[in-house]
Amino acid sequence: MSDSTSTTSPISEFPSDSDNLTADLDLGFDGAEDILRSWRKGMRPDPDLTVSEWADEHRWLSSRGAAEPGRYRTARAPYLREIMDALSPRHPAQRVTFMKAAQVGATEAGNNWIGFVIHHAPGPMLAVLPSLELAKRTSRGRLDPLISDSPALRERVNPARSRDAGNSMLSKEFPGGILVLTGANSATGLRSMPARYIFLDEVDAYPASADEEGDPVTLAEARTTTFSHRRKVFMVSTPTIRGLSRIEREFEASDQRRYFVPCPHCGAMQWLQFERLRWDKGRPDTAAYHCEGCERPIAEHHKTQMLECGEWRATAVSADPHSIGFHISALYSPLGWKSWQQIAREWLAAQGSEAMLRVARNTLLGETWVESGEAPEWQRLAERRESYAGAQIPVGGLFLTAGVDVQKDRIEVDVWAWGRGLESWLVDHIVIAGGPDDPTCWDKLTALLGRTWTCANGAVMLIGKLAIDTGYEAPAVYAWARKQGFDQVAPIKGLEGFNRATPVSGPTFVDATIGGKRLRRGARLWSVATASFKTETYRFLRLERPSDEDRALGVLDAPGTVHLPDWIDTEWLKQLVAEQLVTVRNKRGYAHPEWQKMRERNEALDARVYARAAAWIMGADRWDEATWRRLEAQAGVETRHAAPVATTEPAAPTTPKAGTPTTPRRKRRAYTPNFMRD
Repeated sequence: MSDSTSTTSPISEFPSDSDNLTADLDLGFDGAEDILRSWRKGMRPDPDLTVSEWADEHRWLSSRGAAEPGRYRTARAPYLREIMDALSPRHPAQRVTFMKAAQVGATEAGNNWIGFVIHHAPGPMLAVLPSLELAKRTSRGRLDPLISDSPALRERVNPARSRDAGNSMLSKEFPGGILVLTGANSATGLRSMPARYIFLDEVDAYPASADEEGDPVTLAEARTTTFSHRRKVFMVSTPTIRGLSRIEREFEASDQRRYFVPCPHCGAMQWLQFERLRWDKGRPDTAAYHCEGCERPIAEHHKTQMLECGEWRATAVSADPHSIGFHISALYSPLGWKSWQQIAREWLAAQGSEAMLRVARNTLLGETWVESGEAPEWQRLAERRESYAGAQIPVGGLFLTAGVDVQKDRIEVDVWAWGRGLESWLVDHIVIAGGPDDPTCWDKLTALLGRTWTCANGAVMLIGKLAIDTGYEAPAVYAWARKQGFDQVAPIKGLEGFNRATPVSGPTFVDATIGGKRLRRGARLWSVATASFKTETYRFLRLERPSDEDRALGVLDAPGTVHLPDWIDTEWLKQLVAEQLVTVRNKRGYAHPEWQKMRERNEALDARVYARAAAWIMGADRWDEATWRRLEAQAGVETRHAAPVATTEPAAPTTPKAGTPTTPRRKRRAYTPNFMRD
């Protein structure tokens, strides 16, 4: 577009009729020369500027909405330059994702793009805010000052007037294009027009569905279909909850660019991480960043020069070469915006409050928060691994169950021992290579049903119940289970959701295809609400263990405690904590908790859930005191967590609180029930 002060193109002022032109020329040579000069100026292409160059040349910040009014300077926040320039027409990126902390200048970068489009690359543009109300506030508080305080924009966009339908609070017309603002909660606004440019601001605050018509981001992006390779989509947000965060999902699908800055002491290039911001205990004013190369502290006054010399580097490979992503934390905030001391102070203030920690993680680190139901860190579980003193089944383990996860190329089996209060010990982890198509694989699994494991007192145990998942190759599972009989084997099917009267239901008879022949009611299937057992498992994993001093006094582990052997590896531990509980919303906006994977492999967690379901099927959740005492007697262990029985007359069984000191001891002889044998 021209820099002419008129909003009408000079071409329209140039006469198209030769007689009129002659008449104008007869008015004088000077008048005709002025007309030709204006015409040539209008036909001259605009300077080939990037978005950041346009902002430095044309953008003015208003005192109404900016802490630093005056001419915009990209050098104030150099990390924004490449992000803005990726939005320029000549850049090959079509989808730009920016996951960021608060107060890093992202909103102004988006406003610069809007200004650039209005002035230099006109076309239909859609800006989506979380709600219509927020769209109106953004129009009044940010867009109106953007236009009125920048002369290059003021001459192209008329003020919003009730009589001018083309320019209202949510619609800004300009030569060659239009900017429409809408809310993510309005399906009508999202499908209002085709758009070459889409600005999706604070996407993590969008509702799950726009008027029950679908995901707002998907609806908005569908507007760019007709523009094919010329489209630009800019998605910006502070992240929220892991598993629910749209911006994190988009960033992880991109090339994941980080801003690397040099250490002023050794020159090592690195991206700033919160773990390296350190301060004296209780002294956030001493906060300094420690270089990962030389470990020397970096004072904050170096930050300006570090940012100037920084560069974006991709840390992943994107499946889509036209999709790029940027992440930045508040550690990069320029001097005068948010200091390292402020970050340390806010982080300390958030300790002790889950709600405040969530806000701090989102707004300071620009990272997602893992909601309650969070798995313990695998490193902490690794530190808690213990030796079973040469026994496969430690004292307290009263019966065995196995959980079996069937994969394409293998079958994984975890064997768990269970005691009072559902205290549990992992006693074996077995990987059978071959998969369900290999007959020898099933033979090896059959052999496990007859294998024994040794107790601390020398007795041996069989697997009392083996639960095997039917989610993969169900016909093969049904065929094997029927062959073994259903007393020791329980085929199971996992069900989603928590709202079930019981975590395990069944069994039900289902049709099965065995050897190519369909058998009506050919298999007995148990249905398992896996979400309930995952929640229980993570609650048990977070139980505190007694100190060495308490153990010396005879204090036992709390009911539900999970014991892990020292021979288990870190990959298995990572699989055990591979999922998290997040809150999702349905089409009507109602929230409900749901387990989602944080990493691809989660076989250890699945096998644990299946083994726990097997314990439920055996009746462990419903056994009375007499049953537990009988099992303890058979295992050669005196009653744990229960008061001794009087010798004169029977007393009502009682169960003391967790941690009550008792001294288990072995009996001389052990009797084995039907799932134990000598």
